[in-house]
Amino acid sequence: DLLGNDSIKLDWMFRQSFANDIATGMEAIHNSPIQAHGNLKSSNCLIDSRWACKITDYGLDLLRANQTPKDIGEFAVYRNLFWTVPELLPLADGFKDHKNKTQAGDVYSYGIVLYEIITRDEPYSTNTDTLSSKDVIELVRKRQEPAFRPQFSKFMEEKSGHKMVQVTQDCWDNDAQKRPTFSAIKKKLKANGMGKNLNIVDNMITMMAKYTDQLEDIVEERTKQLAEEKAKTDELLYKMLPRPIADELKKGNPVSAESFQSVTIFFSDIVGFTSVAAQSTPLQVVDLLNQLYTRFDKVVDEHDVYKVETIGDAYMVVSGLPVRNGERHAGEVASMALNLLSEVRDFQIPHIPSRKVQLRIGIHSGSCVAGVVGLKMPRYCLFGDTVNYASRMESSGLALRIHVSPECKEVLDRLGGYHLDERGPVTMKVG
Repeated sequence: DLLGNDSIKLDWMFRQSFANDIATGMEAIHNSPIQAHGNLKSSNCLIDSRWACKITDYGLDLLRANQTPKDIGEFAVYRNLFWTVPELLPLADGFKDHKNKTQAGDVYSYGIVLYEIITRDEPYSTNTDTLSSKDVIELVRKRQEPAFRPQFSKFMEEKSGHKMVQVTQDCWDNDAQKRPTFSAIKKKLKANGMGKNLNIVDNMITMMAKYTDQLEDIVEERTKQLAEEKAKTDELLYKMLPRPIADELKKGNPVSAESFQSVTIFFSDIVGFTSVAAQSTPLQVVDLLNQLYTRFDKVVDEHDVYKVETIGDAYMVVSGLPVRNGERHAGEVASMALNLLSEVRDFQIPHIPSRKVQLRIGIHSGSCVAGVVGLKMPRYCLFGDTVNYASRMESSGLALRIHVSPECKEVLDRLGGYHLDERGPVTMKVG
């Protein structure tokens, strides 16, 4: 797990310390009544809280000999043999026979583990794309010359670990007599360290300092990623709800419905949209509305307004809530409406370029109640007669015109700067 975790940086001092720890442990086992490990592999080498590498799974031969091999599949069975010495492979069936373990076999297994430490890769990883684990074991079993072993890249051999590469290759020699003892391996490792003491206790302070720096880098990177993801989440939330409302919800505060005495509500739709949709595929309709409303959204962002929702070709905007802005709400909506008309005059329907978008707009000023509705997908909704009145102003309006209610006109007149033409009597549905 440690070797395969790219986020943990391991320099050569770390790796040489691990290699030395394992060699020291194996030397102790070979000098004990146990005499040989017989099942040395990277998964049996554990790192403790002080970054010392400890060997496990030794002295269990009699217990393992009485076990029935589990049905773990051919791939896993042969992969478990990657650390097994070639001279014992004809006898291997997934479990090591305690009668056949040898000290020379442990040295070979150590060589495979050393390969993993140097490369931080699995043994035979460069071969498993073309060979199955069974094929790999069959090639190792043949004991051909040159021996079939995990391959070091030329780049790896040229790096500072090239001396450890030579130790590794000595350990997995086909001739058991040529493999070094663990005492000799320790001397070579110390020599490769250019006289440095590889004892983990002596190097622990330096290693922990380096690891602390690495952890700080990892924490900093994760914190940066968290901040970026939080910013994306906030941005999405602010598109769904007004910023003040979203901020309160983020704090866990309940947001009660609120009454607003004076706001201006905008509605628009596309005249003849049904006939346009009839001449279009569903994808073309989606593309049309997406292009049009992308333009609308850019205009909305330039004014003190809040886009409430879009339903089909209907577009609803309000100003004056949730942050009150005096009587400016009418001017903000009116200016926005004029800018939207300018946008649609230059807009062509992509798949029907000969047909112009006929935007119809209605605006009305009055009071309303607003609040958040729903939990899974909360929406900021508006309620009251002002909403219905604004909708009817739009539906009774004319294409490419802005239908303004008398109440909204009064506010615009007080603001000044807006010219309005009287339309005349219009029959509107009430209630």
